[in-house]
Amino acid sequence: MQARKFYDYNEHSRVGAKHGEFVTDEICDRFCVIGNVEQCRAKLQELEGIGVDQFNVYLMTHGQEETLQTYGDEILPQFQGVAA
Repeated sequence: MQARKFYDYNEHSRVGAKHGEFVTDEICDRFCVIGNVEQCRAKLQELEGIGVDQFNVYLMTHGQEETLQTYGDEILPQFQGVAA
């Protein structure tokens, strides 16, 4: 893979930013909780199984309120002892 020679923090979360070409599917799979409700639950269960007890929800996309509501209503309640 080509080495990244730049990073513009002004474009950090912007769709179409040039540095986005360096974020592979493997990186997303390894470091992100993304997908539909079932996929997010499964990823969080996997992480919980290896001892992860915290994660952040970054609302840097369209539908921020809907995303947060979905986590609160459909994803996080499936985990015991969650302090939201």
